[in-house]
Amino acid sequence: MKWIMSLKQKIKLAKYKTAGLFAFLTLVSAIAAAQETAPAEPAAHAAPPAIDYWSMLLVFILSTFIGLGIIRRVSRLLHTPLMSLTNAISAIAVVGSIVVAGSDYPPMIRLLGAIALFASMTNIVSGFLITDRMLKMFKKQ
Repeated sequence: MKWIMSLKQKIKLAKYKTAGLFAFLTLVSAIAAAQETAPAEPAAHAAPPAIDYWSMLLVFILSTFIGLGIIRRVSRLLHTPLMSLTNAISAIAVVGSIVVAGSDYPPMIRLLGAIALFASMTNIVSGFLITDRMLKMFKKQ
């Protein structure tokens, strides 16, 4: 039994090492990409800054790992209220997608904003419906 426990610990440690290595490599590649795109001297008629996809990818990956780390440490009793709150917080995504869908962006970006708006609203409504259904299970009849 002791060997099985140590094997589980080794597997858990290997997962954390892999996640840490992936985050480190992403950070290094984002820094390298930022240094490559940095101009040596400012131009008189500088163009608007381009979207830095590497930094966006870095933020996405780090927020994914942080979110997974936080959610995994929540006890099972608090998981349902936490997910209900998460669905309420995702209203921020609705506001962001409304801004993108209704602004003066190219048609492709506006289409993606409309798709994001639909997906966010579906997530919020279904989250509240599921939470309501679960709460009805605990009502006394």
